[in-house]
Amino acid sequence: MSLSDALPSGLTVRPATFDDAAAVCALLNEIDRLEIGRADTDLYEIQADLKHPEADLEHNSWLLFDDGRLIAYGLLWDESGGERIDAEYYTLPDRPLASEHLLDLMEARSAERAAANGADRAVLHLELGIEPTLDPRVMRARGWTPVRRYNAMVRPLSAAADPLPQPPPGVTLRTCADESDRRRTHALLQDTFADEFDFHPRTYEQWSDDVDAEHADWSLVWIAQVDGVGDAAVLRTRNNRASMAWIGHIGVLRQARGQGLGSYLLRHAFGHYAALGRDRIGLGVDTDNSSGALALYERHGMTRDYAVQTWELIRPVAR
Repeated sequence: MSLSDALPSGLTVRPATFDDAAAVCALLNEIDRLEIGRADTDLYEIQADLKHPEADLEHNSWLLFDDGRLIAYGLLWDESGGERIDAEYYTLPDRPLASEHLLDLMEARSAERAAANGADRAVLHLELGIEPTLDPRVMRARGWTPVRRYNAMVRPLSAAADPLPQPPPGVTLRTCADESDRRRTHALLQDTFADEFDFHPRTYEQWSDDVDAEHADWSLVWIAQVDGVGDAAVLRTRNNRASMAWIGHIGVLRQARGQGLGSYLLRHAFGHYAALGRDRIGLGVDTDNSSGALALYERHGMTRDYAVQTWELIRPVAR
């Protein structure tokens, strides 16, 4: 059966290409407005995904059209080399049966990828908003279950209220100035986030592709050195989101925790972006994080903007 045979008249499916980035961005912003009340997706984010060397768009991406109008988009990532497959899935609520067809394709492809990795099952993860455009009852009926929740936290900024803080005693902060610092940043992030939910180890080259290193502003990444420990913490931020400045990661080595480094790096980000004239800053946090990150951010005045859930589907593979 061909894809066109499996769909009602007027509906078509094809893989995405880089040239579809603007249309995908428009779709995601339409979904943003329905779910969180505003457009919050920037074009560079979509372009970074579609040009990623591991994307394999021909086999792992799908665009669903209704009489030429893009209504759903799916993308699979196979970063684990094993059973874990990650998915991105966005759909308008107009044609739920057609959107389920797209899920059929993604679920089947995830099983193929896991089988190719030698795994006995596919463990598929995707994130949906707490009030998604796709009815959660559809997900549950298909065997998906929510397994994790993440909050997008935000805080207003002002130059008067957020001066750059002084580092704690024995702490020196430097920007990520050269290739050796980039490699150190990668190593610190791999170490400090190794126990996090959904963490995948990444080589330096893979991570460079993940963060679009060629176009990243490395002056917005800092490494904290602690006397007696060495390089002990990292702060990775970016200033290319239209809606707010963004903190991608704050990572502190286990042996350096409990000394206020996380708070210092957070306040450094506040002060730096306030001085640049940004009036809002955000980050994402796993609400089940055992390190107490959510409480740390709340103590520093950050509040929930919106939330998403990670849904999981476990599917056997064909042999």
